[in-house]
Amino acid sequence: MIIIGELINASRKEIGTAIEAQDVNTVQQVAKDQSDAGANYIDVNAGIFVGKEPQYLEWLVQTVQEVTDTPCAIDSPDPIAVEAALKVHKGTAMINSISLEKERYDNLMPVLAGTDLKVIALCMSDGGMPETVDDRLKIADKLVNGLVQNKVKVENIFVDPLVQPMSVNNDFGMEFVVAVEQIMERFEGIHTACGLSNISYGLPARKFMNRTFMSMAICRGLDGAIVNPLDKGMMASIIAAEALAGRDDYCVNYLKGYRAGMLA
Repeated sequence: MIIIGELINASRKEIGTAIEAQDVNTVQQVAKDQSDAGANYIDVNAGIFVGKEPQYLEWLVQTVQEVTDTPCAIDSPDPIAVEAALKVHKGTAMINSISLEKERYDNLMPVLAGTDLKVIALCMSDGGMPETVDDRLKIADKLVNGLVQNKVKVENIFVDPLVQPMSVNNDFGMEFVVAVEQIMERFEGIHTACGLSNISYGLPARKFMNRTFMSMAICRGLDGAIVNPLDKGMMASIIAAEALAGRDDYCVNYLKGYRAGMLA
């Protein structure tokens, strides 16, 4: 499972305050904590700062990479902000995210074309948010084909079928996980990823539902997630689900997690 640590997001009060104050220590501690907890990418987002996003995103990348070798997921639809961050990024970054919405697609495709950048391909279009498996697959087809035609390697693409809340529609959970399964089968070498906490919006015991949903999605093929790696319960669920899905040979990672006290 490829873990994208979600905590350096300006919409979180602590992080927004730290960015505005250029508080290096706070940002670096959150980055280091996520990396130490198993994050493969550190998501960086400065989207609330209209007019200053490129400057702040560049600062975030530099600040994070002073204390960890973990690459960043640059979280912005603004090509100017993305390019500012990429200029200072060390190693291969991830872009979070391109979609089929015309403005975002047209703006970000030139940044991605012909590069080795990883990219989250979000199943959203100008027609709105997809509700069914077929809706998601139609968007995924166009996104993946567009990226590949622009010389983005299929193994660098992480399709996000878009999680929607169960409190709105009983079918949204299964529609998502079936879409994951079909995307993984349709595109050899592709990855899938999502920010899954929206599944429990409006419901009690959200962490419990999120962890259960993660396990379901992993068993259908999900191999990437935008999560809080400091949530020990979530990380334990991921380790166990990967073993149960046959993606942990001889349960090596499960046993390693147990010995490290991660599964208690």
